[in-house]
Amino acid sequence: MKLLVLGGSRFVGRHIVQAALQAGDEVTVFNRGQSGTGLFADVRQLIGDRRGDLSALASGQWDAVIDTCGYLPGEVRASTAALAGRVQRYAFISTISVYASFAAPNHEGSPLGQTDTPGTTTVDANTYGPLKALCEQAVTDAFGDAALIIRPGLVVGPHDPTQRFTYWPARVERASDFDPILAPGAPEDPIQCIDVRDLAAFTLHALRTGASGGAFNAASAPGQFSIGALLASCAAATSRQPRFVWADSEALAEHGIAAWTDMPVWAAPAGDTAGLALTDTARAQAAGLAIRPLLQTVLDTLQWLHSLPAAERAITKAGLSAEREAAVLAAAGIE
Repeated sequence: MKLLVLGGSRFVGRHIVQAALQAGDEVTVFNRGQSGTGLFADVRQLIGDRRGDLSALASGQWDAVIDTCGYLPGEVRASTAALAGRVQRYAFISTISVYASFAAPNHEGSPLGQTDTPGTTTVDANTYGPLKALCEQAVTDAFGDAALIIRPGLVVGPHDPTQRFTYWPARVERASDFDPILAPGAPEDPIQCIDVRDLAAFTLHALRTGASGGAFNAASAPGQFSIGALLASCAAATSRQPRFVWADSEALAEHGIAAWTDMPVWAAPAGDTAGLALTDTARAQAAGLAIRPLLQTVLDTLQWLHSLPAAERAITKAGLSAEREAAVLAAAGIE
């Protein structure tokens, strides 16, 4: 395929470009040229800014465009307009956060979130999902059946800048045998995620096979993974035998510990988040989505983490600091 990737220098875009090159595709990227420069010698780079300068997209023909960095509907509309008639398909990397509620499991036809300020340029916890839903609509309005909407769950793996998944293997590796580690909920609590390389592979596969007809939730199947399985994989990958101290959501809340941020990957399987880790992915599975074992993702994430300069290995963006975790365990009488 002849591909145009909007983004292509960080995390999801980086892995999509790498997978496409490995498959023999001809790849052009459009971005600001501020990160990941020199990553791919065989890639043509167009420099611009989707927030105002799309002139580099004024000419050229591609089989498909993959938009990895669309967050504001106005910017996505501008991109679709700039490429109209010159790309056959438009693949948009969205998110399961588009759904209006997670009190129950969602499928692709579930209600989407809405915002009273569709013109806002502020992307935060309240606007992120609804704005992504509007971006999806902009792509569908412009490309109709030629639009491919991919809604990944939590994207994890090497080069993840958020550290949400990386926190756990790094935390377990830091432990000595039988050291206590605070763990959220219960071992059987479901989690859902997708290795970034599986997301890249599915996106390219869906384009090659002409998958269409709406959106695809892209994540591990409901019940396929649990928080206990993740932590067991971390222990196996690091050859550690820590003592996991499981605390339910009420106990965590008593210490001001929040799901998802302080306890990454996990959300309580009850109340407003009862369905978050049970999103229906049957449509994507039927279309060819393949999910690798958790252990493989953990091993590869650790390998990437170890490859970073020492100053960049500290886990500071997600999870608990060592001091805060120790204080919670001490308050519970656990040493």
